[in-house]
Amino acid sequence: MRGWILAACIVAAPALQAATFHGLVTHVTDGDTIWVRPNGGGAPVELRLVDIDAPEGCQPHGAEAKRALRERLLREPVRVQTQGTDTFDRQLARVQHRRQDIGAWMVRNGHAWSSSFQGKAGPHARLERLARQERKGLWSVPGALEPRSFRKRFGRCQ
Repeated sequence: MRGWILAACIVAAPALQAATFHGLVTHVTDGDTIWVRPNGGGAPVELRLVDIDAPEGCQPHGAEAKRALRERLLREPVRVQTQGTDTFDRQLARVQHRRQDIGAWMVRNGHAWSSSFQGKAGPHARLERLARQERKGLWSVPGALEPRSFRKRFGRCQ
């Protein structure tokens, strides 16, 4: 019986952290992290866009990815669907602007990778292939290094 209760709690935990709200983007930290002030008031919430991984700020195309996200979202209204937190205590979220998934937009325009997990293609893999074929954004120059490989080799940006 105790095992069933524990299993139920583990399965339900992500759902307990899920929320949907509307707000205004107040800050763009990098190509996959933004701050949104909820419409109902309160302090801005730090959000990490799910399903993508943008270049680190100090790696090639990192500044361009941040600029693209800032130009699209800063001081703009968005719809946020949170999906838990990451290891840095940021809310993981899917963000929509004008009914468009911003993670998908970042990948399609060559500003981020579609996140993969244990060798399985990420949800935006088709969009990433198109961006690569069209040599958009970070794919315009050969040798783009995934952020996870970059961090492993060089560490996090300071």
